[in-house]
Amino acid sequence: MSLGIALLLAGLFFSASLASSTPQVVATLMPSPVGTRDRLAQPTLPASPSQADHGAQVYWLSCLPCHGDLGQGLTDEFRAAYPPEDRNCWESGCHGERPYENGFKLPASIPAVVGADALQKFSNAAVLQAYIKAAMPFWRPGSLTDDEAWAVTAFLLRENGLREDREELNASNADLVRVRVTEAESTLEPPPDTRPHAGWLIAAGVAIPLVILWWMRRSRKSSA
Repeated sequence: MSLGIALLLAGLFFSASLASSTPQVVATLMPSPVGTRDRLAQPTLPASPSQADHGAQVYWLSCLPCHGDLGQGLTDEFRAAYPPEDRNCWESGCHGERPYENGFKLPASIPAVVGADALQKFSNAAVLQAYIKAAMPFWRPGSLTDDEAWAVTAFLLRENGLREDREELNASNADLVRVRVTEAESTLEPPPDTRPHAGWLIAAGVAIPLVILWWMRRSRKSSA
């Protein structure tokens, strides 16, 4: 065996012995903190976006600033998501009594558009879409295109569990999608009359006119 090979084998043996006698340090990965969702960030479109998915984009751009990231309305909790200088929406010079140039005054209360009591002034999706197209967004009513108004209507219906987003919502089917929750129409028959002697009263009501008619005919024959 050559001297070089002998030295190589000795070095390998020494290294292995040292490694076995030295405590091994195993690196442990600490879990990374879960990032906080940016409530004001633009939603991401899926690979094959539906009409309601596109409506989520319209909502983010034109509706979220007033109606909230979850459709809850302009609540104190939602306004806290904004930077401190933008939280008092009714401040004079912002959207209060004296708005800035080209600004606008906000209503004192902005309703929720998602939830149990939301959208109850609209009977169906066609009425809802027509209102959105004509009156929204508040600061620039009528600026949405027809497609944008239909898309955000489809989004609101989906978020409220009123419609599955399987087919396109349009003028041909929107009036079939009910929005307002109404009490079921009663199909019960009126209860029978259970008052005492009700049958006798009915019979008397039929018999009396017959008796009067018979008496009138008899009187005519007697006079003749």
